[in-house]
Amino acid sequence: EVQLVESGGGLVQPGGSLRLSCAASGFTFSSYAMSWVRQAPGKGLEWVSDINDAGSWTAYADSVKGRFTISRDNAKNTLYLQMNSLKPEDTAVYYCTKGRRNISARGQGTQVTVSS
Repeated sequence: EVQLVESGGGLVQPGGSLRLSCAASGFTFSSYAMSWVRQAPGKGLEWVSDINDAGSWTAYADSVKGRFTISRDNAKNTLYLQMNSLKPEDTAVYYCTKGRRNISARGQGTQVTVSS
């Protein structure tokens, strides 16, 4: 059974940082590209970032480029999202996906709230 468990969210002030984690199990993690997507209150899902299976290629939405960094540790079956210089508009539930932008295979999400 595929399991994706996101963690690391919370309440942070504008300009702050958070590091999200996604623990994967039930599939060969190192064989899959992964993505982060998010859903802000009252809005649809928005793609945030991709990473290939080896971690050698990444891509970012313009809204987070230069502030967020995606990475992975295939030995630990874990995906990460380092978020710096957070803005109120980054407030959302963040999900990791198995496969590139495969929103049908995502975890339960972790809430990130950016507010003073």
